Amino acid sequence: MTETPGAHPTGPAHPTGSDLHLDLPAVGGRRAALMAALREAIRSGRLAPGTRLPPYRALAADLGLARNTAAEAYAELVAEGWLTARQGSGTAVAERAEPVPPSPSPRPSVRPGPVHDLRQGRPDAASFPRAAWLAAARRALTAAPNEAFGPGDPQGRRELRTVLADYLARVRGVRTDPDRIVVCSGFAHALRLLFAGGAPALPPESTGPLAVEAYGLGFHRGLLAAAGVVTVPLPVDEHGARLGGLAHRQDVRTALLTPAHQFPTGGPLHAGRRAAVVDWARGRGGLLLEDDYDGEFRYDRQPVGAVQGLDPERVVYLGSVSKSLSPALRLGWMVLPDHLVDRVLAAKGEREGWASALDQLTLAELIDSGGYDRHVRRMRRRYRERRDQLVAALAGSAPHIGVSGVAAGLHAVLRLEPGTEHAVLQAAARRGLGLDGLADYRHPGIGPEAMPAMDGLVVGYATPPDHAYPAALAALCDILPPPA
Repeated sequence: MTETPGAHPTGPAHPTGSDLHLDLPAVGGRRAALMAALREAIRSGRLAPGTRLPPYRALAADLGLARNTAAEAYAELVAEGWLTARQGSGTAVAERAEPVPPSPSPRPSVRPGPVHDLRQGRPDAASFPRAAWLAAARRALTAAPNEAFGPGDPQGRRELRTVLADYLARVRGVRTDPDRIVVCSGFAHALRLLFAGGAPALPPESTGPLAVEAYGLGFHRGLLAAAGVVTVPLPVDEHGARLGGLAHRQDVRTALLTPAHQFPTGGPLHAGRRAAVVDWARGRGGLLLEDDYDGEFRYDRQPVGAVQGLDPERVVYLGSVSKSLSPALRLGWMVLPDHLVDRVLAAKGEREGWASALDQLTLAELIDSGGYDRHVRRMRRRYRERRDQLVAALAGSAPHIGVSGVAAGLHAVLRLEPGTEHAVLQAAARRGLGLDGLADYRHPGIGPEAMPAMDGLVVGYATPPDHAYPAALAALCDILPPPA
C-alpha cells in the first residue's frame, strides 16, 4: 500500500499534533532546516513516540513553506526511521527502542502524602456532588446570557450575589443585599484585597495594627506580615477571644476573629463578647472582620448566627465554599459595609481576574435549586458520624485525653500534657500519620504571661476515605502518650 505522508487519520489512536511549533534553524535550505527542527523536537522528547504530525499541507502553510518542501522532508524522515506513515493513519513519530534520557534532575510530579491523613482544613474530596454540580452547570450554561462569556465583572455575577444574599440571610443571619457582596476566590484573596497591593481597600482610619486571635493560621499571619500589617494577638479561651486587651490599645481599630468556631481551638465567641466587640468597633470607628470558615457545620447545638447581623456597617463578613464544597473551586465572598464596596472594587481592578464566571453561575444555580442545601445537610450528617467515631475511639483507647472543639467543624483538638506535643508528632510521622500540632498555630507575639502555651493535636476527621478511617483512628490512638 502506498504510504502518504501527512494523510488525515481516521481515528485518534495517539496524541495528535494538529498545531506544531518549530523554530527552523538557519542551516542549508528550507527542507534541511525543517528536517533538522523535526529531528531535534523528536530527539529532545518534545515530540513523543506515537505523536501524529499535522498534514504536510497544513504544516507548510503554517511555516510559509512550499507543499513539496514539507512533503519531501516528511518522506526523508520516514526513510531515516524518525517518522512512520500509513494510508489512513497519517504521519507520526516512530516508536523507538531507546527512550529519550530523562533530564539530569527531574522534579517529582507528586509529593508523597501521609499514609493516614488527619490534617485539618480538608473536606472529603470524594463527596463532592459531581452529579448535582454537572446538572447545575448544564442549566446555568443554557440560561446564561451571551455577555456572561465576556470579561468578568469584578463584583461577581449578579445571579450569584442575589442568591447569596438570600442564602446567607436564611442560614447565617447576615443582613445584606446583592450590591454589598463582592465575589472573590477565597479568604486569602479577601485579605489581600483588604490589606495588600498598591491600593488596599481599608480606609486610613481602619489601618494600623490588626487584632487577631492568639491561635490561628500561620499562613494568614504571613500574608498580613507581607502586606506590612502588624498583628496584635488576643488570648483565647473556651468562650473565644478575650477582648479586654483591646481597651488598652488605642492604635488598634480593626480586629479579625472567627466568632462562630474559633480556629483551631473550637469554641464559639460568647454572646457577651460578640456584643462587646461590635460596641468596640463602633466606639473606635473601626471594623470587625468575621471569618465564617465553616459556619454550616454544627452538630450538638443550635447554629450561631453571624456577628455581622448585629451591625452590618461595622462588620466585614467573609465566607467561601472551601469547606462546604471544595477548595478547588476558588469561590468566596465578602459582605461589606456600604462605604467599603467601591474601595474593594477599586482594589480588585476593572476585570475579574480570579473567580470563573461559569463557576459562579453554576454555584448560583446549585444554591437556587436547593442542591447546595441538600449537599450541606448530607455532609453534616457524614462529618458528625466521623466526629462520633473519633470520640468513641478515644474514649475506648485513650480516655485520659481531653477532646474539645467537637460541637462543630471538621476537626477536633486533643489536649496533651505540657511538653509532650513534639514527641507525639514525631511518633505520628514515623507511623505515616498526618497531624498538626497546636504549637504551629500559636501567634509568636503572645507571651506565656498573657496566655500559657497549650500542647495538643489538631485532628481533621473529614479527609480519610471510609475504608481507611478506622485504621487512621487506630494509628492515632497508638501514638498518644499513656496517662501521666
